[in-house]
Amino acid sequence: MEGRQMRLKEAIETGAARVGVIGLGYVGLPLAVAAARGGFPVTGFDVDPSKIEKIEAGRSYIDAVPDAALVESGVTATRDFTRLSDCQVIVICVPTPLDEHRAPDLSYVESTAETIARHIRPGTLVVLESTTYPGTTEEVLAPILATSGLIPGDELFIAFSPEREDPGNTAFNTRSIPKIVAGASPEAGALAEAFYGRVVDKVVRVSGTRVAEAVKITENIFRSVNIALVNELKLVYDAMGIDIWEVIDGAATKPFGYMPFYPGPGLGGHCIPIDPFYLSWKARGFDVPTRFIELAGEINTQMPHHVIDRLRAVVDRDSGRGLNGAEILLVGVAYKKNVGDMRESPAMRLMQLLDEAGAKVAFIDPHVPVIPPMREYGQYEDRAATDPATLAPGRFAAVLIATDHDAIDYAALTGLDCPIVDTRNAMARRNLPLDRVTKV
Repeated sequence: MEGRQMRLKEAIETGAARVGVIGLGYVGLPLAVAAARGGFPVTGFDVDPSKIEKIEAGRSYIDAVPDAALVESGVTATRDFTRLSDCQVIVICVPTPLDEHRAPDLSYVESTAETIARHIRPGTLVVLESTTYPGTTEEVLAPILATSGLIPGDELFIAFSPEREDPGNTAFNTRSIPKIVAGASPEAGALAEAFYGRVVDKVVRVSGTRVAEAVKITENIFRSVNIALVNELKLVYDAMGIDIWEVIDGAATKPFGYMPFYPGPGLGGHCIPIDPFYLSWKARGFDVPTRFIELAGEINTQMPHHVIDRLRAVVDRDSGRGLNGAEILLVGVAYKKNVGDMRESPAMRLMQLLDEAGAKVAFIDPHVPVIPPMREYGQYEDRAATDPATLAPGRFAAVLIATDHDAIDYAALTGLDCPIVDTRNAMARRNLPLDRVTKV
């Protein structure tokens, strides 16, 4: 083992290596706290001054990280990226969205890599955690880091380890979720394995970064395709007068060969609506079609339109009017239950479609008091939720349940004297009256 690798490995194994985490969102902040609990001194980096201020004040903005855990961790935060030179392990946790043509937008990764290259010192491990297509670490990240003048595998060690965060999941956390790791070189792979071995309970090392990148893409494609399948089945069974939710509950009793997936108003979150298209884009360069992936994307993208069509029919049947001028109560705007995460939330697409139809939209969400800044739907930024205590019978033409938070008083919705369109089977699961409920 060469000198720099040996010294870095020793610093990692003893917990002396300072860890820098770039991007303090839903992935980066939990990782920073987990690394600190693993015994490392941790500095977090972000361009958002509000995040820095909150962390320095001991206030967490991520549900998975309680204030007490943040304070106890000792994680510090800064916008001063020159301090990357103090770090011997640097982990990149920045967004990888799609552009308007559904092509990968790696601008955050690229700009972050350029910043690291300006400040990195010899004997540093750099790990990319952002989800991306196979080949990104070798083809995009490594060449940019090489502009530092450091020699990969000798002075600079590059690895990939995909994040597996699941906001709102109380059964698993950053430490308990097995971690896939791979290095761009055997030396980097060994160092990444040693680092994450102190941070998480189980490390699974694979042969190379392309494999590790493909692992994460495969996980999300699996979910995307199966959600699309059950969304399509929902349309088919609805036409036949069959309750898809009862079908799924029945099928889920089989103890082998079946895994339940559930329909909804569209896909949300930071992974499933985006990541499959990364592989589709990459596959086109090899002249390989990705029909399942693209069809799943089409089906899931169309679900908000289906929901609004059904809502329009329900309102017309109940009051003899369409959506134009009708006031609709949208229940839940986060992308999944029991979190305030708004990334790619289908509820925002529903809100946009309702606006385009001329409806007036109010929303309630115990986890989202105010709609935050988003890459899309900027027109809704700072729109405040309605106080549930002010809801009155006769005000709304319909209620549309988009996100089934546990903290919502669903029984109170039945007292609003209007039809309820339920995309999450929330009313039936709570054994509430269904005489004015339409499952969609």
